[in-house]
Order: sequence, then structure tokens, then C-alpha cells
Amino acid sequence: MTYRVCFVCTGNICRSPMAEFVFRARVAEAGLEERVEVDSAGTGGWHEGEGADPRTVAVLRENGYDAEHTARQFDPSWFGRLDLVVALDAGHLRALRRLAPTERDAEKVRLLRSYDPAAGEDLDVPDPYYGGPEGFDACLEMVEAASRGLLAAVREHVEGRAA
Repeated sequence: MTYRVCFVCTGNICRSPMAEFVFRARVAEAGLEERVEVDSAGTGGWHEGEGADPRTVAVLRENGYDAEHTARQFDPSWFGRLDLVVALDAGHLRALRRLAPTERDAEKVRLLRSYDPAAGEDLDVPDPYYGGPEGFDACLEMVEAASRGLLAAVREHVEGRAA
């Protein structure tokens, strides 16, 4: 059985595609690409059909990640096929939980930085859209740090399913 993870931010052009590509790389490194499916979406459709922000593409490529992406909006019907919905900030968390058709679906939504034990109390990945390149670098650092813990959690689920 495939374990499905979807990262969600506002417009699906900065944070969530960054998280998608970083996590997809971690999944591949762990040899789990046949068992874990990774994608991303936005809470809104403002950028639907567009590529990722050029600054996201630049920071991903500079750090050895893929960056081919087309933005799309999260659809509540996806909850039925997803195992985990990863929000990039508390606003996305609230919005996604409101969209969830059932309580069980709402429980699938988690904050990305909740998987980083060093994150402290502020679990938001700040939106770098209105800033300069340093915001995208900081976003990548947060995403990479949280991806290690997220991979451990997903691996536990995947291996538990195989048992």
C-alpha cells in the first residue's frame, strides 16, 4: 500500500513545493519511493497552473533538488486518499482542518515543523514571498530540518503497514 503525503501552503508556489521536493529527495534516499507518494497544493487557487516562484526554483536547484512544478489548489475530496496533510503554518492548519469532511480527516493535518524537535514553540514556516532570497534560504533550512523527523514518522507508518 502507498502512503500519501501532501504539503500545503497558501498559493503552492513557495513553501509547499519546496517541502515537496525536499521530502521527495529524503524518501528516495531512504529507498521508500515505491511506497511513499509526495505532492503539494495551496489553500487558494491564485497561482493554479503556474510554476513555482523563481526564487523557490533557484534555492532548490542551488541545493541539488528538482524544481519542476505546477501549482494547484487543495481539494477537500483528496482527504479520502491522503494519509497525511502537512501544513506549512498555523493558518493553513486551521483552513485545512475546516475543510476536512470528517474528524478523522482533520486529524491527518499536521504542521511540518512539529516534526523538528529543535523548532521550539513557533512552528510556522514563514512565507518568504514578499521578501528577498534570504527568506527562501531560511525556509529551505526549516523544511530540511523538519523533513528528517517527518521521514522517521512516515517510515514508522510504512513499515508498520508492511508488518
